[in-house]
Amino acid sequence: MTTSSWTAASAQVASSRRRGAVLERAILDAALEQLSTVGWNGLTMEGVAAGAQTGKAAVYRRWPSKEDLVADALQAALPPLQGVPDLGNVRDDLLELCRRARQAMFSRPGFALRSVLHECDSSQAERFHGVIFEGVIEPTVKLLREVIGRGIERGEVRPDAANPYVFDAIPAMMMYRSKVCASEWTERDLEEMIDQFMVPLLRPGVA
Repeated sequence: MTTSSWTAASAQVASSRRRGAVLERAILDAALEQLSTVGWNGLTMEGVAAGAQTGKAAVYRRWPSKEDLVADALQAALPPLQGVPDLGNVRDDLLELCRRARQAMFSRPGFALRSVLHECDSSQAERFHGVIFEGVIEPTVKLLREVIGRGIERGEVRPDAANPYVFDAIPAMMMYRSKVCASEWTERDLEEMIDQFMVPLLRPGVA
């Protein structure tokens, strides 16, 4: 038996032992691994099938395109952004929120998402807008509302700062600098963004 025949036979045996949700999970994990290592441009359906130890037909049967597969892999794997603890002041609350957002960005799913953002052309990226909004932007904005609301109650934040433009500021900057500037968002970067931009923007008395 040739090497290629042996590999195909092994994949077929492995596939026959795993069905339904178990096989789908293996395929999604293999897609995420490929995105994290070889990126969007290097990912192939054949490579994903090999990584999942299944046949290519099993992948195409569930996901007719690379875009469909990657969208589901990202959606299933992006870590949830949990609530931000009340640290007593809006500056520290915002900094902790940014640290958690950065941790999500640099997790394995986060690296996979960044490879999609960096390498996809505009028509391909359209397929992932919903995943990015629901998995990253919307949870971040929800937590920002909570943090800024606490700041307003303490008197640290002007009441009219609770508006969509302010809520969009942090996720917009983090996504923009990650995609366009390839920023790694060091601790100093986060502190400067909070101290030089967000805190002055939120401070009472700012017109």
